[in-house]
Amino acid sequence: MAETNPLDPYAGNLLTQGLGPIRSRSEVLKALTELPRRPRSMECIPPHIALHHLMSLRDFHIASLEECRLHETIDLMIRQNYRYLDPTTSSTWTTISGEHLSPLPAKAPAFGAAVVGHSGTGKTEAILRCLRSYPQQVIHHGTFPRLIGGHKQVAWLSINVPPSGRAADLATDLMREWDRVTGGNRFAADLAKDRRDGMKMLDSWRQVATSHFLGLLHLDEVQNLFKLSTLKSRRNKSEVQELSIVEDQFLKWILILMNTWHVPLLISGTPDGIGALTRRLSTTERIVTSGYHVFQHFDDPKDPSFRTIFLDQLGKYQYVQKKLPIDDDLAALIIDLTGGIQRLIIALWIAAHRVALERNKGDLLPSDFKKAASTYLAAVGPAVAAFRSKDPAMMGKYEDLVPRNDAFWSQLWNSIARA
Repeated sequence: MAETNPLDPYAGNLLTQGLGPIRSRSEVLKALTELPRRPRSMECIPPHIALHHLMSLRDFHIASLEECRLHETIDLMIRQNYRYLDPTTSSTWTTISGEHLSPLPAKAPAFGAAVVGHSGTGKTEAILRCLRSYPQQVIHHGTFPRLIGGHKQVAWLSINVPPSGRAADLATDLMREWDRVTGGNRFAADLAKDRRDGMKMLDSWRQVATSHFLGLLHLDEVQNLFKLSTLKSRRNKSEVQELSIVEDQFLKWILILMNTWHVPLLISGTPDGIGALTRRLSTTERIVTSGYHVFQHFDDPKDPSFRTIFLDQLGKYQYVQKKLPIDDDLAALIIDLTGGIQRLIIALWIAAHRVALERNKGDLLPSDFKKAASTYLAAVGPAVAAFRSKDPAMMGKYEDLVPRNDAFWSQLWNSIARA
C-alpha cells in the first residue's frame, strides 16, 4: 500500500489520487507558461526556413498572475467537491442513480466560478492550459468501491455553448465530447435519434457524468445562451442593449447541476454574456462562489506586466540576423496597433516578421509592424480602434473582436499567402 502524504488534506481520497500533487504558485506558473525553442543564430538560416521557425510562436504563452489564480480556483473546486463525494457509501450511489433527489451531503456547498474577458484576451487559452495541467483527464481505476471491475473517473470536461444557445444542441455536444474523451459510445443511441428533447438529453448526460464523478464542467462562450441584438440596434447609442435568453429551462438545469448533483461549474465568456447570465439568475452568488476572474488586455505600454514580462520575453524571438531593440517606442507602437489584445500582439509579431523576411535584408524594423497592421491585419483595424476608444457603443459593434477558433489564423495566413 502506497504511503500517504501527511501534508495532503485529501490523503486517502480515492477521487483525488489521479489529480497529481497540489502545486505551489511558482510550480503553477512554470506549468502554464510555454516558451518555444529559439534558434541560436539566424546567420545560416534562409528566409523560407526561418518562416517555419517563426510559426512556433503560435505556442508562445506567458502565464499571468490572474491565470495562476484561476488555476488555484479550479483546483480548489475539483478537490474540495471530491471531499464531499465518498464512493464507498451507499448514499452517494443512491443519489447518483436518481433513486431519490435529495442533495448529496447537506453541508456540501455548490462550486461555481466565472471567467470574463473580451475576445482575444486569453481567457479560454488560460482555462484550457489549467485543465490540461492535470496528469489525466480520464482517470482509470482498476477497482472501484461497490462496482465489479474497473471504473473511469472524468476529472474535467470542456465545451463551447453552441451558437444556437439551445439545450438540444448543447446536450448533443456534451454527449459527443463525453464519448470522444472516454473513448466509448455511451450516447450513440441518443445521438442517433432524429427528434431530440434537449432537457431529457441533458438529464441523461448528467446521470452518466455524475456516476463517473465528473470533477468540473467548463462551459465557454456563454454569451451564446442569449440572443444578440442586431447590429443596427447596437449602432444606436441611445438604446440600452439587453440580451434575451434563448431557453429559460437551461438556466434552471445549470443551478440544479451545481446544487443537487454537485458538479462544479466554470463558465467563461465576454462581458455582455457573463453580465446577462448573472443578471438573469436569481441565485447569482452560486455561479461565482469559488471565484470571478477578469482577463484584461494590455492597456499601458509601460505596465511591467506587458513591458518587462510579456514583451521582453517575446522580443527574444526574432528570426532575423539584426535584432530590433525592445524599447518603449516599440512597446507603444505595438499597443497602438493591437489595442493590447494578446492574440493580436502575437499575430502582429508574426506578420511583421513575414514582412521583414520578404524584404530579406536581415533585419526587423518598426515599419514592418506598421505595414503588417495596415495589410495583413487590416480587417481588424476598425475593431482595434473601437477597442482603444473605450467607447461602449463603438465596442458593441465588435463583440466578436478576435474569434477564438482557427478561422482568425486561417484568414491571416491566407491573406499573407495572397500578398
